[in-house]
Amino acid sequence: MNISNKPLTCAEVKSRDMVDYLASLGFEPKRISRQHYWYISPFRNERTASFKVNRALNKWYDFGEGRGGNLIDFGVLYFKCSVSEFLKQLPLTSLQHQPHILPPERQKLEEGLITILKVEKLSSPVLFHYLKHRKIDSEVAQSFCKEVMFELYKKKYYAIGFKNDANGYELRNQFFKGSSQPKGITTIEGKEQKLVVFEGFFDFLSYLTIYKYSAYLIEDCLILNSLSFLNKAKPLLKNYNQVHLFLDRDTKGQNCTLELLLLGSHIQDESHLYHRNKDLNEWLMNFGIPKNLAPQTNCNNIQQTTENSIGQPD
Repeated sequence: MNISNKPLTCAEVKSRDMVDYLASLGFEPKRISRQHYWYISPFRNERTASFKVNRALNKWYDFGEGRGGNLIDFGVLYFKCSVSEFLKQLPLTSLQHQPHILPPERQKLEEGLITILKVEKLSSPVLFHYLKHRKIDSEVAQSFCKEVMFELYKKKYYAIGFKNDANGYELRNQFFKGSSQPKGITTIEGKEQKLVVFEGFFDFLSYLTIYKYSAYLIEDCLILNSLSFLNKAKPLLKNYNQVHLFLDRDTKGQNCTLELLLLGSHIQDESHLYHRNKDLNEWLMNFGIPKNLAPQTNCNNIQQTTENSIGQPD
């Protein structure tokens, strides 16, 4: 999908500074020797930097891969896409050097300025690459997310969009975290009198990724999309025989968990299953999909695997 009015040419892309471009992807040099910038390879896990950029020539070479080239060669290899696809996606990866996560007051201002231009099936190679980085299964993401083009400050961008019950979207890509108006919770109906509660939609997608090949979604699911909707969610919890909480392990998330536990003994805190991680998605990114999961949705399966991986819960 094009997100600029005029497609970039190969010459324009090749003229971009490789060091600046790598910074926009989150890669910083481990050492610099004159015009040579050495990086941990973006293509694999390694301890010794073997990926070199000659800034004077604006070319890269990966000694581990035995290949190199210009920025286009890098983009095609890194994103596993064609040249034409990379040229279309480049404006997104050039959005800015650091993730666009603002303080609450600025975020509210920007959310009011976001205009949704188009919503379609998730298909961007760049967005799928971001999902892969977050260890989210692509089929799961396509089932519950859309590709959303939006306008902010008269510029067009696109992101993974997760719809809420008020018809607004949570918007995420590698460099942007925000929402369109109106904001709200997301509820997904299952088949049993059980409710699973998540703080953000990446934790919800992580849950479904873990249980992709089992009978997931037998429970109803509630994604808060913001802890500010906690009071709105409280009445919903009273309609279920069992409620399982998968909120963040930070101070705000745990305080909200304690607040919800006071509503009744039918509510259980499951965040101890990822007790050494901020949230369920971070646990998934660190440890991957458990290999010994039983073919059913059971929180004890995650607990057993987590204990085997990182020790007993606190």
